[in-house]
Amino acid sequence: MSNAIFQVPIAVNEPVRSYAPDSAERTNLLRKYHEMYNQSEIDIPMYIGGKEVRTSSKKTLTAPHDHQKVLGHYNVGEAVHVEQAIDAALAAKEAWANLPWEDRAAIFLKAADLLAGPFRDKMNAATMLAQSKNVFQTEIDAVCELVDFFRFNVQYMTQIYKEQPESLPGMWNRLEYRPLEGFVFALTPFNFTSIAANLCAAPAMMGNVVVWKPAETQIYSAHVIMELFKAAGVPDGVINMVTVSGQVAGEVIFKNKHFAGLHFTGSTNVFRQLWKNIALNLDAYRSYPRIVGETGGKDFIMVHKSANAAEVATAMSRGAFEFQGQKCSAASRAYIPSNIWPEVKRIFVEQVSSFKMGSPEDTSNFINAVIDERAFDKIAGYIDYCKSRNDAEIITGGNYDKSKGYFIEPTAVVTTDPKFRTMSEEIFGPVLTIYVYEETKFEETLAILDETSEYALTGSIISNDRYAINLATKRLENAAGNFYINDKPTGAVVGQQPFGGARGSGTNDKAGAAMNLMRWVAARTIKETFVPPTDYKYPFLG
Repeated sequence: MSNAIFQVPIAVNEPVRSYAPDSAERTNLLRKYHEMYNQSEIDIPMYIGGKEVRTSSKKTLTAPHDHQKVLGHYNVGEAVHVEQAIDAALAAKEAWANLPWEDRAAIFLKAADLLAGPFRDKMNAATMLAQSKNVFQTEIDAVCELVDFFRFNVQYMTQIYKEQPESLPGMWNRLEYRPLEGFVFALTPFNFTSIAANLCAAPAMMGNVVVWKPAETQIYSAHVIMELFKAAGVPDGVINMVTVSGQVAGEVIFKNKHFAGLHFTGSTNVFRQLWKNIALNLDAYRSYPRIVGETGGKDFIMVHKSANAAEVATAMSRGAFEFQGQKCSAASRAYIPSNIWPEVKRIFVEQVSSFKMGSPEDTSNFINAVIDERAFDKIAGYIDYCKSRNDAEIITGGNYDKSKGYFIEPTAVVTTDPKFRTMSEEIFGPVLTIYVYEETKFEETLAILDETSEYALTGSIISNDRYAINLATKRLENAAGNFYINDKPTGAVVGQQPFGGARGSGTNDKAGAAMNLMRWVAARTIKETFVPPTDYKYPFLG
């Protein structure tokens, strides 16, 4: 029996590989990409209690940038499979919860090293193929951020366990951090492989068991995540993956008395509906469920008249159009002062016009495809709306084509209306709307920015005037959970910028920080008295 308090390895961010021309890392990744592109169509099962479960109902998985290319199929489950996943999770719960914390830590530290090593190319290639990310965006997401989640969360877990109360003479006060009583439901998005895995792994690390429903368009890399968990030693039943519709999952999960928590990333409307469904079933649950969600955004770049035009233009082009704007944090509205707008516009248009667009297989492509036809049609609808308006002008892009892949040109719209539709509604695609304001109306524009959108996820202020930076930081304190000074509003790094927003953007429980892990524990206070009293009488009674 161990009797030591163990110190875990100090977490360090995984270095991001550059994939420069002629580098071995680039050659190896593209080789894996081609191998997976040309392999026989794969049949992705559900994973329930460690077993691979297949059904007679299959759905096709294709590449967004080449939608005629069938990568494989996944098995479509039914309500009975969700019930089986819950049963498998609950059956695994006692042994997993009672496993010493250092053993749980070792599993996820191993997962980090496996992903940084032998799983690196496979995870990256799967994300490139089925989510249409270029090599650099994929490396940042599918490998580096996920490795960081595993390593830093282990460190945060130990910090939480070390937090203990004071004890007076004659007693010993202790605080134990138990997993939640029941199972956690993880509902994950398509756009970040790392988020999908972390929404399962974070609760599991704290001793919880999980039923996971990945997004339909992320199932290919979700399959690799499950392979990684298996290789790292996650026991059967601890994390169960079901590929069912959201309606089927909700009908079963939210009526089960053992439902203990929701870990969600996705749209605001879906999250609100899930919260309502949970509320309607409160009487059925053994405990009040934990609800943790990161949802939509209408992320901004606020620019002061003192800003450098090239810095502004680069923050706009990178912040709005990396991964086709399909980031919760992507810049989708910008407020530019009139004095520097001509130069900002010149540089920005020049940069965006130089973008290459196509398959992630060609590493010179900055822009790839949007995720699927539904997203394509929605984004195209917004572009058409802008084309029809007299108070909007398209200065880059504006074209789209889905004949081979779901390609949309990076589109920038300049509007004279600060409340224009695309200044306030989330689009989740490569569309940036720009409002040029009178350079002397900085404070008035801050107020307009703050009240224009229901969201509060990310935003930035770009300025060389420290008074202006200070003013914007204060006035916009509730407008963004992640606020950037002289930078684009994207690119949060685990351990450096814990991520999450408030208002319509979620519960702000900050993935990549100890506060997120705290949501997955139920604390119990234990007081032990060494010499208990033997008479009820207090001195004041004398």
